[in-house]
Amino acid sequence: MLEVRKLYLVSGKAEGSTPLNAFDNALLDAGIGDVNLIKVSSIVPPDAEVVMEKPNLPRGALVPCVYAELTSQKRSERIAVALAVGLAEDGFGVVMESEGETAEEAVAKATKMVEEAFKVRRLHLKQILTISAEHQVKECGSVVAACVYWR
Repeated sequence: MLEVRKLYLVSGKAEGSTPLNAFDNALLDAGIGDVNLIKVSSIVPPDAEVVMEKPNLPRGALVPCVYAELTSQKRSERIAVALAVGLAEDGFGVVMESEGETAEEAVAKATKMVEEAFKVRRLHLKQILTISAEHQVKECGSVVAACVYWR
């Protein structure tokens, strides 16, 4: 079992010559392009600390992560993604991902989903943290927002 001690939020946006290159470049812009992301469901363990400074992740490391991404090849299209992290009094939390045309729209959707997740669990929501990325596509663009878990 991987014990998560820290989590942090990052976002990135970029262009690329192909959709996969655009996504890879957005990951690099977010500072998580040189690790292997393992997509996990959206639960924050009670003892995890939210940190603002990105830990030094070894290149090639296997890193648990909740992320939202959107890639488009429609010129001039505005794309956006967001994550909202809701935390209870004991630090237990839920992460929700969303997308939209603007960062504000994506954040609003993700926040609403966190509120519903807490209501269903009958938990008191102490804090919501959000992160988003927005980009206007030139040729092939991508946006990513991630909640990275580390020990």
